[in-house]
Amino acid sequence: MEEKDLLLYINEHNIIENSKQFTDERGIDHQQFYGVLNSLALANILNYTKKESKQAVLTPEGEELLKNGQSPEIQLVSMILQGPQEGINKTEAQTKVADFMGAFKVCMKNGWIAQEKGSDFLKKGNKLTDELPKDIVLEQLKLVSSGKFVITELEKQKGKNLDDLKAVELTVLNIENDQDGIYQTKKNQLIQEGCSLSSVDFMNLKSRKLVDIPLIKYFTITKGTAFSVERKKQETDLTFDLISSGAWKDLTFKEYNFKAEGKRQTNGYLHTLLKVRTEFRKIFLEMGFEEMATNNFVENSFWNFDALFQPQQHPARDAHDTFFLEVPKECLELPEDGYLEKVKETHEKGGYGSIGYRYDWKIEEAKKNLLRTHTTAVSSRYLRQLGKDLEAGKPFTPRKYFSIDRVFRNEVPDRTHLCEFHQCEGMVIDKGLTLGDLIGLFSTFFERIGITNLKFKPAYNPYTEPSMEIFGYHPLLEKWVEVGNSGMFRPEMLRPMGLPEDIVVLAWGLSLERPTMIKYGIDNIRDLVGHAVDLQSVRKNPICRIDKNKKY
Repeated sequence: MEEKDLLLYINEHNIIENSKQFTDERGIDHQQFYGVLNSLALANILNYTKKESKQAVLTPEGEELLKNGQSPEIQLVSMILQGPQEGINKTEAQTKVADFMGAFKVCMKNGWIAQEKGSDFLKKGNKLTDELPKDIVLEQLKLVSSGKFVITELEKQKGKNLDDLKAVELTVLNIENDQDGIYQTKKNQLIQEGCSLSSVDFMNLKSRKLVDIPLIKYFTITKGTAFSVERKKQETDLTFDLISSGAWKDLTFKEYNFKAEGKRQTNGYLHTLLKVRTEFRKIFLEMGFEEMATNNFVENSFWNFDALFQPQQHPARDAHDTFFLEVPKECLELPEDGYLEKVKETHEKGGYGSIGYRYDWKIEEAKKNLLRTHTTAVSSRYLRQLGKDLEAGKPFTPRKYFSIDRVFRNEVPDRTHLCEFHQCEGMVIDKGLTLGDLIGLFSTFFERIGITNLKFKPAYNPYTEPSMEIFGYHPLLEKWVEVGNSGMFRPEMLRPMGLPEDIVVLAWGLSLERPTMIKYGIDNIRDLVGHAVDLQSVRKNPICRIDKNKKY
């Protein structure tokens, strides 16, 4: 629609009550119409108010039925009346009657058709005469299509259905609410004219997907403060020539829109795990820890298992628990400074108060490449380097290390487990440390992230003794969830590395995902990591700001 045509209409009629109805009657695209309207509104030539209403309309199925002039149930009855006395085949009727099941239910309910048990034939019912019944559904659809009807027996509906039906009535009657004084008068008038439909009948049409109640958005349009049947060009700039000549006095200027926003730049978003990782890293650094380099996802079995005094026949080293590489299947090199031989001897014969595992240790097993099952493989490399430094005569100084990176386990995914997750690895190296120091360290760390509801449970690890699991209470799952494992590295692991007997190493591995789930109230780990993650949640999740006063 051209601007001039719209302005001439408003000049004559002063108002357009419903822009959607206005454009539909004239075959005009409403979105295109809005573009013209908005342009005129920005110039204050027209004003418009956004409104919305609910309106009963026929669905495409309802339109098709109205066009055919017969409802599915009457089609079915017609087939039976015109068919043989023994009835018609039900399977054949299904292919010829649209919405067969809806029609079948109505006909059975009204006694128009009958079906003997075990038979596939439909016969004439005891309440069906030789004449076609009145097509009530067709009449109801004609009434809805007219847009001029009210709904009776509203008390039989409730909730959203009741609200929708009331909204439809208000749209038909063109009033704001049912408290309006003329509401009942207008409604009674339509009822007397036969333009009414019971709420049960209407909801039946809706359940059969013959009618719907969409939300209609439209505008009410009136004249603006600068209304004119012809738009005058507005100047956008006040120039030197306009000022010096005085021509600006006879011109109109376009108003500045100080509320207009600049073009929104698309940008990436930090994943929820990265937000928590950043906070964890900051806490570790504040506690005096150094970060270890963990940039190798592929590790060999020697550093991942053997260096940790984990036997080669341990179940964790089976293919059902670990992802082994096919290519390259084996690593190119292993330690050649005598360390490998010490590890082999400790596994086979023991030492340092241990009898070992008493089996034939094989270098072929140690060479196997895998996706690391824990970042403890990185810790073992750091400890070996520390041992080499001490063997070279360098003085010992206490150390605190941490790392946060990805590890891989061949596990069955469920609400709390994935094959790929992040591990917060850490260790404290000093003399005279005890298990009490380890518990105190965890209590301090988790208190900093607001998790104080902790439990410690004795556990077994091949490379730590004593060992303990750490559990945190998940308020949404309403159960205790394991968040980490910990212990003191065994002498069989440390002594071959070159660390003396008086040095104790406290170590732990914590999950990053589970504290994140507790922090953000997520009860399924697959909603946090993986292909099913809602990207909107990644965008909307707030930054991870640890509230030390909030307890989980």
